[in-house]
Amino acid sequence: MLTVVLECQDQESELAQTLSVLVAGAVEGLVSDVVVLDHGSRDGTSRVADAAGCRFHSQWDIKDIVGSARGDWLLFVEPGARPQAGWIDAIAEYIALNKLPARFTASRGYRRPFFERVGRAAPPLELGLLMPKTQALAAARSGMRLAEFVKGQKPRKLACELIPSWVASAAR
Repeated sequence: MLTVVLECQDQESELAQTLSVLVAGAVEGLVSDVVVLDHGSRDGTSRVADAAGCRFHSQWDIKDIVGSARGDWLLFVEPGARPQAGWIDAIAEYIALNKLPARFTASRGYRRPFFERVGRAAPPLELGLLMPKTQALAAARSGMRLAEFVKGQKPRKLACELIPSWVASAAR
């Protein structure tokens, strides 16, 4: 089982896009719960999370969040990111056979313009991060943001693609 964790601030529409894709994972029994960590949103982020059955936290400590996760694996993604076809089977197979972190493959259909890619590192969670709960618990520190889980990791690539969150943000 998998717990999906997202960190938001005024990203109502992006959150809705991500959650709509995750429904299929819940129906298939892969996604056990979704946790939305908020940084003072003033839009409808909390309503979207509540309507989707997510756990919503406006005040939180990442150690407590990771400890309370229902799944044995955690998937950290940015609001607006959307896993593509085959993501459920790819993650289920990966979880069954591996114990190391992984991230999605970059979408071939959505690449940043050339000059945005050159000389600039991609955001840490642009391709998400799939991590065993035990490793996340060991890495979690009070006050930590989700992107910090990526530091020091050498994640493998999953066999499925992810449309990054910047695509949803650009369409706003």
